[in-house]
Amino acid sequence: MATAVICGEWIVTTSGNKLTAVHTRESRDAFVFDCSQVELKPKEAVASDNSRDEGGEGAGSDAVLAVAASPSGRLLALTDDRKRLLLLATQPTWHLQSCRWVTRRCTALVFSADEECVWVADKSGDVYSFSTSHTHTHTPGHLQLGHLSMLLALVVTADDRYVITADRDEKIRVSHKSAPHNIQAFCLAHTEFVSALFVPPRYPDRLLSGSGDGTVKLWDYATGQRLQSLDLRETHQEESVCIKRITSSPDGHHIAVLCDRLPRLQLFEMTSGSEATPTQCLPLPQSPLDTTFDPQGRLWVLLDDKHTPVLLFTHTSQHWECVAEQPDLKRVSEALLTHSVPLPEAGLRLQQLYKVGFDNTATYRQRKEQRLQERRDPSAPPQANGAKKPRQQHTSPS
Repeated sequence: MATAVICGEWIVTTSGNKLTAVHTRESRDAFVFDCSQVELKPKEAVASDNSRDEGGEGAGSDAVLAVAASPSGRLLALTDDRKRLLLLATQPTWHLQSCRWVTRRCTALVFSADEECVWVADKSGDVYSFSTSHTHTHTPGHLQLGHLSMLLALVVTADDRYVITADRDEKIRVSHKSAPHNIQAFCLAHTEFVSALFVPPRYPDRLLSGSGDGTVKLWDYATGQRLQSLDLRETHQEESVCIKRITSSPDGHHIAVLCDRLPRLQLFEMTSGSEATPTQCLPLPQSPLDTTFDPQGRLWVLLDDKHTPVLLFTHTSQHWECVAEQPDLKRVSEALLTHSVPLPEAGLRLQQLYKVGFDNTATYRQRKEQRLQERRDPSAPPQANGAKKPRQQHTSPS
C-alpha cells in the first residue's frame, strides 16, 4: 500500500517493501529503508502464530501496510505484511530503533501526543499500545480496546485525552485514552465503513470523518453531535465514492480530501468550527495514491507514474496551482524514481470493504406462491424453476 506522510522536514513515501525519505528543503541524501533486510521472527514463534492466525511468517511479504510520523518528526513507525512493528528515529540520523511483532496484520498507526507510545489497530478490531522508550524497545504491546469489526482508522486527540477509532461497521467510537474501557461518545451517521479520521489542528475539538458512503462529516466528537455532512458523490457526480484520506495544512485552514480511484482532489476551508466550505477541485492526470502537506503548507500528491511520481501544489492568492519547475520537487522526484519498486498486492483495498447484501428468502417466497397457485388450479402446468407438481391421488378399481 503506497503512502505519503510528512515527518518533520522529510517527505516519507512507501512503495512495496521500501520506505524512502527525502528532505523537502535541503539537498541531503535520501534515506532508503528496505523491510526485507530486517530480522525475521524466530521459527518457534512463527509456529505459535500459525496455530492462532492464518498465514504466519511464511505466508507474509515485506510490503509496508501502514506508516505514521510522530508530531515532532523525531520518530516514524511502520508495520509490514510479516506483522512487524518497526520504529525508526530521525535524529541525529535515520536509524532503526526497535523491531517488534504484532498479533495481527495492522490497518492504522498513530503516535500519542506526548510521543511516549504508538497505538496500533489491527484487522481483528483490537488496539495495542507500544512504548517508544529506548529502555522498552523489546516490550510487547498492551491491549487497550477492541471492536467487533475490522478497524480502519485511528487518531489520538491533540490534548492526549481521547483515542478515536473507526471500523467497518460504520461506527466511530470516542474513548478516554487513560481508560479506554470508558467510552465518551459514539459518532453514528455513516451508512458504510468509516475509512478516514482527522482532527483539524485549527479546531482540536472537532473531528472530520470519511466513509465508503461518499460523505465527509464534521463532528463535535466529545458529544457525538454531527455538525455538517458533505456528500462528495454530488460534487464529483459519481454514483460511488469512497473517502481514502483526509489531511490539512499545518495551520488547519486548508483541508484536502482524497477519494479512492478518482483522478481529482477536493479542497475545503475550515472557516469556523462548525463548517467546512468547498473551495477547489484539483484535476489530476490519474488517481492519486496519497497526499500530504509539508510544514510550509505545500501540497504533495503521490502518483503511480514512472515519469512523474509526485506533484506539488502551492496556494497563491485564492487558489491552488501546480508547480512545474522547482528544486525541491525535482529532488524528491529523482529520489522516488531511483528507489521506487512495483506496487505489491498486499494491503487493504477499500473497494473490498463494501458489504454485499442478498435476500435468501426470495426463492422461498416464490416457490410458496407457486404451490398455492397450483393448489388453486391443479390443471396448471409446472413452473420452469423446478417447483414440484402436487401429488395426485390414485384410487384402486373396485
